Amino acid sequence: MTGKTAFETRYGFARKDVRLDNWRLRPFSQWSFQNVGELVPSAHVAAAPGGEEQAKSLGALLSEKISLAAGSETVESFLKRSDTDGLTILKGGKLVGDWSAANMAFGQRHIVFSISKSVTAILAGILEGEGLFDPNAPVTKYIPEAKDSAYGDASVRHVLDMTVSLDFEEAYLDPESAFARYRRATLWNPGGGSESLTAFLMTIQRLAGPHGQTYRYRSPNSDVLGILVERASGMRVTELLREKLWLPLGAASEMSVTVDMEGTARTAGGMSMTPRDLARIGEMMRQGGTANGRRIVPEAWVRDTVATGGSHEAWQRGTMVLLFPKGRYRNKWYQTGHDSGAFGGIGIHGQWLYVNPKTEVVIAKMSSQPEPVDDKLDVDIVAFLEALSQMV
Repeated sequence: MTGKTAFETRYGFARKDVRLDNWRLRPFSQWSFQNVGELVPSAHVAAAPGGEEQAKSLGALLSEKISLAAGSETVESFLKRSDTDGLTILKGGKLVGDWSAANMAFGQRHIVFSISKSVTAILAGILEGEGLFDPNAPVTKYIPEAKDSAYGDASVRHVLDMTVSLDFEEAYLDPESAFARYRRATLWNPGGGSESLTAFLMTIQRLAGPHGQTYRYRSPNSDVLGILVERASGMRVTELLREKLWLPLGAASEMSVTVDMEGTARTAGGMSMTPRDLARIGEMMRQGGTANGRRIVPEAWVRDTVATGGSHEAWQRGTMVLLFPKGRYRNKWYQTGHDSGAFGGIGIHGQWLYVNPKTEVVIAKMSSQPEPVDDKLDVDIVAFLEALSQMV
């Protein structure tokens, strides 16, 4: 009888057990969320040379207690309870420390799912500042073939703010839904390769109501945004990421994004990066669009995105109002409505980028929660992140 491999000892299953039909399920996600490129075709974005980093412990902070709805618990116990894989905290632009679960080595990339939307929107903001992208233009200015889809009479602003009246549901667990067809088109599910992502997007139809009135969380909008920035710039998303964001940001590690059969980037959810580099994005936004003394995105765009823009009324009509009762959504970033002015990005299975401008704290949290969406846990996570950002 042969012994277990090092892989099996570490994860409790064999590499061959992780497949395209189960990579988002627990326990396999504890490995696959850090190795998406072994399962889904991916394009890579290189960082500048010499970016090696060392982990820094959070030390005594891990034993500090935080009060939540169900009672108080230590920082470390909550990280484990919420299936956190990796965490990085910055304060005033300086590293407070990192935390990694046993299944995630420091410096490992991890998929951030829908925080990819927020990153893609930064590219749109950069191009807007360069005069190459008009957020008030009709979608068809850049994508003429969208004329017979839900986007035929929508504006880029509707796409950016998730107010397209889109006849589509985020049915994560229904294998027979349009969402499952969508995932096949992205090559995230078995059976893909016969329909491209762009082709699928152009088939989605609209609801009867007008665009612009209701916040509807619909991931296809953000894949459309990826196509919009490519058409407006004449560059691929990966080229834009490297030249306009990753190198100016001073990212220390390579990032990647999944692609479909035509090489179209899954800008709605396919990006992977390290917790440190995700925190750098949050710090750049906290600094009003600058990093390393260099302006990356216009200050006015950042202010509009994280503080002043977005429709409170549209948010109130949406389905996420319980998470942020006073919130708004602008350019694919969440404004919490908290007194701290906190804002950030959120991804399924527990991905969070939380920025508290009042305390100057940025927290990047990457996880492998079993459920794509866990409303009760999400409320706890928001409370945890807000409290943690005030105690650092």
